[in-house]
Amino acid sequence: MNLGTRKILDRSFTALGIGSIVVMALALLIVITPIIYNGLGAVFFKGTIEHRKLLYNEFHRGDGAELEREIAEVAVYRDQAYRMLADFELELEGMDPEKAREYRMQYGPVKTALQTLLGPPPGDDSAILTRFRYGQTRWEKAEEKLHALLYESKWDYSDPDVMAKEYFVRRAESFEGTKLAPMFGFVEKNAEKMLLPRFTLYWGFLTDSSIDAHIFGGIWPEIQGTFFLAIGAMLFAFPLGVVAAIYFTEYAKDGVFTSMLRSANSTLAGVPSIVFGLFGLAFFINTLNVSESKSVLAGALTLAIMILPTIIRAAEEAILAVPKTYKEASLGLGSTKWNTIVTVILPAALPGIITGGVISLGRAAGETAPIIFTAAVSVGSAIGIADVLSSPTPALSWNIYNLASEHEAAAEIRHVQYGMVLALVSIVLLLNLSAVLLRARISKKLKG
Repeated sequence: MNLGTRKILDRSFTALGIGSIVVMALALLIVITPIIYNGLGAVFFKGTIEHRKLLYNEFHRGDGAELEREIAEVAVYRDQAYRMLADFELELEGMDPEKAREYRMQYGPVKTALQTLLGPPPGDDSAILTRFRYGQTRWEKAEEKLHALLYESKWDYSDPDVMAKEYFVRRAESFEGTKLAPMFGFVEKNAEKMLLPRFTLYWGFLTDSSIDAHIFGGIWPEIQGTFFLAIGAMLFAFPLGVVAAIYFTEYAKDGVFTSMLRSANSTLAGVPSIVFGLFGLAFFINTLNVSESKSVLAGALTLAIMILPTIIRAAEEAILAVPKTYKEASLGLGSTKWNTIVTVILPAALPGIITGGVISLGRAAGETAPIIFTAAVSVGSAIGIADVLSSPTPALSWNIYNLASEHEAAAEIRHVQYGMVLALVSIVLLLNLSAVLLRARISKKLKG
């Protein structure tokens, strides 16, 4: 191959490599940007007076005197809106029964929409669920509910060749000439005065427990449960993985048995994670009875089995990367084989071993399938260390899936879902960053 052709190939491979990196960076940016933007929206948003009432009543946080002043301020406008509803209900009683029945069918959604926006009228304490005791706590959601109050959604089926098109009709037109008609314009004009939106920095999203199935509150139990499961998995998997790697590299002899063990380890690394979840349920819970049902211990053991092959492989590669002269010098000075492993080989291989361990820790934190049957619950409070042997826990990975696909109000709590995703991504990134920094620090010490 002549020099010119070699230069062209070198430049082509360089350009291809740079292009691949750029494409990967752009793809990552496309995925991460909406996660960051929407995830931060769970902490930074315009909170209404309903949010401040919730914080004060449920978490005992906020200025009570200031809240009372705001409640009195919004009551001036809210009372007028609810008075218009009461006047219309009295008007219905004097109407022709047929006409009153028609109005009542249209009035029900209006009353529900107003109560969803502002909360129940003063003196109404009949609501059992927390979600029905408060109006909209976030201004962007309040704007959506205001639109649902002012406009009725309808569908146009006139064109058989085109899918039905949605269009909106003002509800006020349906109540023209009644005492309810002025209410729509009044609420539209004074919505901000009724809800008093204010920029809010809600750090409680990371430290509070959820209320009413994540309709309100934070995600602290999920964050804590994720750490319990990931760290528990590492407590079991890391020592076993390092010991297994030492056996493979220093003690095992080439043969059928060793070959079978290596094949088994490689096979386990490729097994789908849902299989580990079923194995954990069948073996740790139903056979060994480590707990009566789901528990952090059962989930941690399952995750440990799942990440064990990765830790073994990473530790084995790190040990094999240690120069053989280190081992020969130690043995030549009269040290025993075990002492050489502990005092020479393992310290030199420690950066690689820790890197593999922390990467496995990040994987354990982000797995969903292995904990579905062994540890995770959809709704729960934060548990203590004493409860990990017998109690299940919420976890970020499982709850993200559950809230996005199974929750009855999934569309209403998108900010919670994105907030959980951002928290999980941040935890994994921090773990990987810590691996890089720890590896660099240990390497620097080893070099002196």
